Amino acid sequence: MPTIAIIGALDKEVREIYGALDRGVVTQEAGLTIMSGAYHGFTVVATVAGMGTVNAAAAAQHLISAHGANAVVFSGIAGGLNPALHIGDVVVGERLRYLDTDTALVAESAPRLEEFSSSGFLIDLARETLVAFGYLDAALDDPACDPALVTAAREAAAASPFHRFGAGEEPSRFLVGTIATGDRFVTGAEMRAAAIGATGADCVEMEGAAVAHVAAKNGVDCLVLRAISDNCDEAYDALSAREFDLDEYARSASALTLAMIRRLAHQMGIDWRE
Repeated sequence: MPTIAIIGALDKEVREIYGALDRGVVTQEAGLTIMSGAYHGFTVVATVAGMGTVNAAAAAQHLISAHGANAVVFSGIAGGLNPALHIGDVVVGERLRYLDTDTALVAESAPRLEEFSSSGFLIDLARETLVAFGYLDAALDDPACDPALVTAAREAAAASPFHRFGAGEEPSRFLVGTIATGDRFVTGAEMRAAAIGATGADCVEMEGAAVAHVAAKNGVDCLVLRAISDNCDEAYDALSAREFDLDEYARSASALTLAMIRRLAHQMGIDWRE
């Protein structure tokens, strides 16, 4: 049975995962509380790593080494940098870039990369799942897009059983793009501009590149998925105080992660009821 590791930085980012696992077992390992269980034919190991690159990397390596994870998914929230994205939109991390790291020095060691990436088939899986959830691909904003294609996508979003927007409201969107990872909480115009200038990223967080880095070192697949929770215009204390909003954004990322696993099980022909 393949093993998928799911990691979040905050408890709210994996709470929904814990509740979905069948025959879940909790263990304390390597400074982590780990929930292991079955989900649609896969073994899932989920944990809260804590914030920051070291916490994320340590958790990813432990779940790969001790639990034999074949793939690592990091889902959660992030601050938006791309002005085309809004709170509630999702970024699929095609590229993961360190924000405040001398990447040339990092690349002197295996896997000798200055930036990292999610696995192509997992990006495709995320894209398919987001469309099924009624999200619009932000790439359709390109004026060069065929208007008929845009209309068809909007109609499909409205017809989704997961349709979450009211009459006259714009649906949430997703972007397959770039995520910046740093060890400082980015807030304010100056830090926001510096993050954009350094990485050209669409959103910023504190763990994704480290997870993708460890996955690359170990030769396992990975996916980093982020729901936009703010526009890097709030201090962390103020952001944390918005519990209802943050829980909603975190649940969005968790629900998408679980849906991707179900879709993957279907594509692989796994009969999870056996």
